[in-house]
Amino acid sequence: MPAIALAQKGQRINEQIRVSPVRVIAQDGALLGVIETIEALQKAREVGMDLVEVAPQEKPPVCRIMDFGKFKYQQKKRQHKGHTHHGKNKELRLRPKIGDHDLMTKVNRAKEFLAGKDKVVFSVIFRGRENAHVDEGFKLVQRLTKELESVAKLEQNPSMQGRRIVVIFAPK
Repeated sequence: MPAIALAQKGQRINEQIRVSPVRVIAQDGALLGVIETIEALQKAREVGMDLVEVAPQEKPPVCRIMDFGKFKYQQKKRQHKGHTHHGKNKELRLRPKIGDHDLMTKVNRAKEFLAGKDKVVFSVIFRGRENAHVDEGFKLVQRLTKELESVAKLEQNPSMQGRRIVVIFAPK
């Protein structure tokens, strides 16, 4: 049944190959030459494999003796191999007067993001009179760095960007 489904996509195997003669490549990659389709099919059956049309547009068409089930499995495996996690930047915002428990909640959330291979951007945001106490924000960032040093490395040092201090952590 799967051979018929693939035949609809243009790849013919065994009896579905109607063109004769065909250029045949053996399972070890050696060129067997241009032979009749029936003879090529017999050679494939002798070694317990399939005759698969790999280049139907050529003159004569190119067929290969191979284990078609194994070939399909490897193609599917190769197709799924490209699925990798692309790390995203997750932002956590803080204020300089954050409470200890609230800070630890943010730290634990950051650890979850880091465990998921995402980068974490901490922004300490200043409003109004808080701008006069930027040093409190840098102390907060130092505390964050100490809390996260076991699971993250500092990717971007703390820097002032307008009314906020920004620091980026990457997973170890």
